[in-house]
Amino acid sequence: MKGLAFGRRAVLRAGALALVAAAALGLPAGEAQAEKLKVAGIYTVPIQQKWVGTLHRALTAAKERGDIDYSFSEKVPNTDYVRVLREYAESGVDLVVGEAFGISREARKVADDYPDIAFLMGDPGGPHGKNFSVFDNWIHEPCYLMGVVAGTMTKSNKIGMVGGYPIGEVNRLFHAFMEGARSVNPDVEFKVSFIGSWYDPPKAKEFAFAQVESGVDVLYAERAGVVDAAREKGIVAFGNVNDMNKLENGTDVVVASALWHMEPAIDYAIAQVKAGTFRAEDYKEWTMMKAGGASLSPFYEFEDKIPAETKAKIDSLAQQIKAGDFVVQTNDDEPKSTF
Repeated sequence: MKGLAFGRRAVLRAGALALVAAAALGLPAGEAQAEKLKVAGIYTVPIQQKWVGTLHRALTAAKERGDIDYSFSEKVPNTDYVRVLREYAESGVDLVVGEAFGISREARKVADDYPDIAFLMGDPGGPHGKNFSVFDNWIHEPCYLMGVVAGTMTKSNKIGMVGGYPIGEVNRLFHAFMEGARSVNPDVEFKVSFIGSWYDPPKAKEFAFAQVESGVDVLYAERAGVVDAAREKGIVAFGNVNDMNKLENGTDVVVASALWHMEPAIDYAIAQVKAGTFRAEDYKEWTMMKAGGASLSPFYEFEDKIPAETKAKIDSLAQQIKAGDFVVQTNDDEPKSTF
């Protein structure tokens, strides 16, 4: 029934616009173009931050295609988030995309109060009611592939990993990377550190320096700042979420990055709202490799430095993952250093 509510509102709006357009242009009503969906993005950090930037790019692409009207608010603290959420809901938007990690319960209450609006929120919990869908960045599959490469590249058999917080969405990436490395190098050990911040490049850099001093010769840069440390210390790194080789001064340093693409999830949500069939779902499958929601970046200048057999293994594993023949296990437990 809730899907019918979304569809009814879209049809009524489109029909009213068609009549106005037809009257103004002297055209049959069927030739008038339906109104675009109104979509709002609400972000707790600047759109330059790579997690939010991934959402913003996907929505901007939909806007540039002419599919939606898109407006957004950035740097909205959790203490003010519900107010902004309600303001957008009152303004008549059709779809809200944002983050509910710190206000999960409160965001669900807003969704309950606006049953004809679709909500697609980054959230650690499950879908709620009829109109509150959730997503996360499930890029553990390309992280496993990176681990395979890292395990073949380390000479000290010591790999360092610097993350923000030991929460599920970070922990599963670290575990997948570690398992990938162990699959080709059973002797590899890991140094794991969390900086207690989502954005503190100087602190991440210092943690990475300390790991290098402990003997690591490969770094996993889950946070910004780690690539700079790798460059200064003359070692290689692997990136996270965005293409850190191209976007974070990683030339000749970042071998590859596990990339997150929100376009499949966003486009699916837009299509569901337009069709009047939006419902509460977990969008996990839309952010994984099979659907194009995750991928491994090119190797760029490292292309000729990686053994042919390693690249062949990566290609084979990627195809197996997409086909469902190889499953990268998820482990949300906090990873620990092994040396």
